[in-house]
Order: sequence, then C-alpha cells, then structure tokens
Amino acid sequence: MAVTGLRIGVVGGSIAGCAMAIAGARAGADVTVHERSDGELQDRGFGIVIPPPLHRELVAGGYLGAGMPTTPVATRVWLARAPGRRSARELARQQAPVAPCNWGLLWRALRANAGGGAYHRGHPVVSVGRTASGGAVIRTADGEREYDVVVGADGHRSVTRELVAPEVRPVPAGYLVWRGTIPSSALRDHPKQLELLESAWVTLGFPGGHGVFYLIPGAASGSRLLAYAVYASPPAADSATGTAPNAPVRAAYVRHIAEECFPAEWADIVARGGHSSQALHPVADFVVPRAAEPPFLLAGDAASVTRPHTASGAVKALQDALCLERSLRASASAAEALHRYADERSAEGARLVGLGRRLGRAFVENAPDWPTMGPAEVEALSRAALDGDDSYLYGSVQRQQ
Repeated sequence: MAVTGLRIGVVGGSIAGCAMAIAGARAGADVTVHERSDGELQDRGFGIVIPPPLHRELVAGGYLGAGMPTTPVATRVWLARAPGRRSARELARQQAPVAPCNWGLLWRALRANAGGGAYHRGHPVVSVGRTASGGAVIRTADGEREYDVVVGADGHRSVTRELVAPEVRPVPAGYLVWRGTIPSSALRDHPKQLELLESAWVTLGFPGGHGVFYLIPGAASGSRLLAYAVYASPPAADSATGTAPNAPVRAAYVRHIAEECFPAEWADIVARGGHSSQALHPVADFVVPRAAEPPFLLAGDAASVTRPHTASGAVKALQDALCLERSLRASASAAEALHRYADERSAEGARLVGLGRRLGRAFVENAPDWPTMGPAEVEALSRAALDGDDSYLYGSVQRQQ
C-alpha cells in the first residue's frame, strides 16, 4: 500500500530538485522546494546527454514534455590527429545512441512540470535537522518548516549531506575539464565537421587527454550549439616563479590544447571560434555510504559526484527521481520508502564512481597513443575500462562474458 499525505521539503531547485519534486507530487505528496538562487536557472550549465530509453520514460511519466528539443544521434566516432600531419584520422565507430540536450532547456521543462507545489527562490537553506517526533526541519533566514521527508538536492556542497554523511569529502582526480558551447555558425566554414556532427558525437584523442563534441539545441527555437568537454592536466607552473597559472590563464588553456593537439579543422573551431559559454572545473568524485537515512534523502550531486566521463550527472539525478516515485508508491511508510531508495541508489552511486575512475585512468591519466589505434584497439581499450560494467556511452561494446 502506497504511503500518502507526506510533506516533502526539497533543498535545491535545480535539475535534481525539480525532478524530485515531480516524483514526490506524482506519488501524492505535498512538496515544497527551497532554491537559494533568486533568479531563473535556465542559463546555467552546458550540454548534457541522456540515454534515449530514459528520455522516453521521462516523457511517458510526465517529467518532461514531448516538445523539449533534443539532437539525437546514434553513432560515436573516435578521432585523433594523423601522425606528422594536421589532418584528422578516424580511429573507430561505435553504435552508442544518445539524446543530447541543453541543460537550461532541461531545467525549464522540469520546472514547468514541478509547478504543482511551492517553489521558494532566494531563500538559502541554512541548515536541516531532526524534530523530536522523528520528522525533519528546514531552516532558512525566514524561519523553519517541518516535513516528513527532506530531500537534499543541493549539489556537491549539500547542507543535507553534512548532516547525513559529514565525513564524505571530494577526492580530486588531478586533472581538469573545460566545458564550453560554441554557436553552430562557427561550423559553416567546416562542412565536413558539421556533416559528421549531424549524425554522430565525437571523441577526439590527444596526448594526455581527450575531448568530446556534440550538437545541442540552443535557447532560441531551431538554433543549435556545439557543446564540448575537454579533459587534460592543468598547465604547468611557471618555471621562473614556480607559481601555478591563475584562473583566467587556466580557462584559456583549452585554446592552447586545441592549437597544439587537435586536427586543424577542430583546432580552428575551438581555438578561434567565439564561445557562447565556457567554464573550467577540477575533476573530483565522492559517494555517500547510504543515499538515505530517514527522514533524509540525498539526490543528484548531493549523494554522489562521479567523474564526468560517465555522463551521469543529470542522468543519475533523473533516475534518482524515478526511483523515489517507485519507492513511495510501493511502501507503506516514509521510512520504508527511503530504505528502498537507499538500497537501489547507494549501489548505483558507488558503481558510477568506480566506472568514472576507470575511464579517467584509461583516457586521461594513462592516455593511449591515440593516432596508432584502430577499431580493434579502441574496442579493447573501452572493454578494459568498462571492466565488465555497462555504460550507455559504449553501446556496441558488449559486456564481456
């Protein structure tokens, strides 16, 4: 018998928070979201990819509208710069269907479908705590509210996680990821690259790292952007002073990587193209031992952060929400629902963190000699990194028996 009539407070109103609000409302709960930002969030974030089956499930379940634009492609193409030349060499192709989308448009779609409950903006949550009756309380500068369940969907600096798992801290990977978006107009002078991206997403290997490129919908109807994520070590310290480069220098370093390591056409797009957005993040990961401890539950990046090679940040948050809805519908109490949720999502978080570390070691920390590889070598490298695991990013690389 499903638990009903719950009061659920959600800390954080981003992708995870809106998805969890929809899950709670669909299961019959009264949901309130507390978002610290006082502005809209649709301009945040960059390109993300979603497995097509998950996208269909979210549309069928009412989390997303069928009209939210995506740019689906079915093939992954691996490239590198040809030895001794500036041209591109194709290494391999794999069947790996994905549905790329725009973070801001995804948030907007979720926010629209989370409109049934209260959504408080500009009121940061100061702390969460337990009540004497076994419930939970959310405290803001304006006061406090009691709930039957508090969902921590407040990212990697979660105040909810500080209560549930205060010992958990991020583990640095030792390298960086540069994210960016470039207007598709930058591809007008590169028709071959545009034609490739119309049907595929691209992994471009270079010494010490790799980049991922794919088209996503733009904010304006019918527009598109080229999204990328480039993984590499940070620029070396200045040999004269011994000091590390400052943030602006490190942010611009991706242009240097493109000029030095990419095939000429891709270098021209990334190094000299005008960016719509760009950000630089140190790569790190962590996972909590249990994703729920009644009356508290952790979702999205509050529960675990995996290295971005798994492309599972938004995906995991959306899957967390589906799991919460199932758990609430299948349980007779809030505590039972949260235990069901924790059993499923704690294991998944740990799996993804392990997968991300293996992919990071294979493709960045111990990056291969990309130009010498062919289809067999790329498949063998992928299989070794997966180590018997599954990932929608490696669709045609089957689990080894």
